[in-house]
Amino acid sequence: MRTLHRTVITVDVLSDHPFEFDDLEDLHFAITSGDCSGRWVVTRTEQVDGRRMAQLLLEQGSDPDFFGQTDDGEGAD
Repeated sequence: MRTLHRTVITVDVLSDHPFEFDDLEDLHFAITSGDCSGRWVVTRTEQVDGRRMAQLLLEQGSDPDFFGQTDDGEGAD
């Protein structure tokens, strides 16, 4: 059985203006070199089975085939 993992990361951004970003690269620049302060923390880690991973991938707009499985989670376990 293949072990799959999910990690949830929370980013806290402090700024003197409403903070908006288009992608993680913009976020990274803003809190490391830009005009915002920020930190990240791992808020959850968990092992997931193939069915749950397929569901999570679909929720992200990714294809379950990313990990070599079907939409039902078959093939990863």
